[in-house]
Amino acid sequence: MSQNTYTVTGMTCGHCVSSVTEEIEQIPGVSDVAVDLATGAVTVTSAGPVDESAVRAAVTEAGYSLADH
Repeated sequence: MSQNTYTVTGMTCGHCVSSVTEEIEQIPGVSDVAVDLATGAVTVTSAGPVDESAVRAAVTEAGYSLADH
């Protein structure tokens, strides 16, 4: 099992959280997405490593930005 935390910018409400969660959950192998709206932290749990570019694309599709580490 793999777990990575990313910072998403631009989220302001529960709808934002739902949009980001929904898009990231579509990435193959992802089993859980936990979002902390206050900090923008998004923790992605998956069966194996998930390519950061896939997470970035999903966040962009939802209308937000993934902060650079």
